[in-house]
Amino acid sequence: MKSPRLPRRWVGAAAMAMAVLLGAPAAHAGRPCAEPQTLTLPTVERSLNLAVRTLQALDASGAKVVVLARAGQDLSKYGLRYSHLGFAYQQADGQGGHVWRVLHKLNQCGTAESAIYRQGLGEFFLDDLWQYEAAWVVPTPAVQDQLLALLRDEPRAVRLHHKPYSMVAYVWGQKYQQSNQWAIETLALALAPEMVGPGGSRQQAQVWLQNQGYQPTVLNISALTRLGARVSSANVAFDDHPNEKRYSSHIETVTVDSVFAWLGRAGLAAAAPVVLR
Repeated sequence: MKSPRLPRRWVGAAAMAMAVLLGAPAAHAGRPCAEPQTLTLPTVERSLNLAVRTLQALDASGAKVVVLARAGQDLSKYGLRYSHLGFAYQQADGQGGHVWRVLHKLNQCGTAESAIYRQGLGEFFLDDLWQYEAAWVVPTPAVQDQLLALLRDEPRAVRLHHKPYSMVAYVWGQKYQQSNQWAIETLALALAPEMVGPGGSRQQAQVWLQNQGYQPTVLNISALTRLGARVSSANVAFDDHPNEKRYSSHIETVTVDSVFAWLGRAGLAAAAPVVLR
């Protein structure tokens, strides 16, 4: 079966979007910040086609909230498929219907800082992706209700955001915070507000995640690779990892694959992700 083509009216919009994006500072997650990427019209069209197909699938799923991932960077050498996730949720459009929005954290390219973004599906996938596919897990109805309440509450939704950023932030550290780490800590805030408390501490969220059996991905990154990455990239740091782990090249960090596996294992979402290629 052929994939649906992008409606003609979107092609002009894609060209306009490309022109706007080329003049805007880049923000990325799940891939390194190298030289600025020039988005070609075919790239924009493929990204928006993926967004349209994802929208159709999400509408058909009956879900109100999903944990949505994209494959922005080739991580296959680490045995990983996806690089970045966010929370896709329904938001009323004021006309009796809804639109899908994505709340996620992005690194400002070339810096060691990040911010939280609310974007449409088109913006979420509008990137030079490694693979033009989407994947998501559907939380249980109870988890969806708790997540939806948090995502629609601006102060609570950003409460655990920590601006200093490292792509390989230590899973149980608080010096830095990478994008997937923010997402899973925010999930903890949504599901255990009585444990995290009104002040919302990252450390409390991490304790809850440990108690719920979350297990990070262990990346084997050599000292030479670590040194090169640290010198050349402001958004990569390893000094938050415990010495005994870092010196043995065991870098423990939050990945999409580990989050998907844990959500299913913990009974918080469907056991297997939905994959749209």
